[in-house]
Amino acid sequence: MLQISEDMIDTLTQEERSERMARVRGKNTKPELVVRRLVHSLGYRYRLHCKGLPGKPDLVFGPRKKVIFVHGCFWHRHEGCSLARLPKSRLDFWLSKFESNVARDKRNQQDLEKMGWRYLVIWECQIRNCTMLEKWIKEFLSNST
Repeated sequence: MLQISEDMIDTLTQEERSERMARVRGKNTKPELVVRRLVHSLGYRYRLHCKGLPGKPDLVFGPRKKVIFVHGCFWHRHEGCSLARLPKSRLDFWLSKFESNVARDKRNQQDLEKMGWRYLVIWECQIRNCTMLEKWIKEFLSNST
C-alpha cells in the first residue's frame, strides 16, 4: 500500500504548473515521431490518428487492419517503468486521472479487437532500443494474423 503524506506540496506555482502542463502534447510527440520515421524507413505506409477508430490510434495500416499506439509511460502507466512515477502533490487527482486513462486504453483496445483490428502498443521507454523496436514492428506488420 502506498503511503502518501498530506504535506507534500508542488514545487511549482499554480501558474507555472499550468503552463508546463499546457506544453504536453497529445499528437506528434517525440516518441511517436521516432516510431513513424522507423516505420516509414521499413517501407510501410500509414494514416495518422484515424478519428473513426477507437482511441484514434497513432499509426493506422488500413488494408492490414492493424494499428500502433505510441504511449507515454507516465500518462498511460507503463507498469514497472521508472518513467511512470507518481507526482508528489494532488495524488487523489492524479490517481483518478491515471486510472481513467488506463481504463480508456483497455476499452479502446477491446473495441478494436471486436472490430477485427489488431493493435501494437509501443511504450515511450521502448524507443531507446531501435533494434528491438524494428524487430517488433516488422513482426507485427508482416504477420498476417
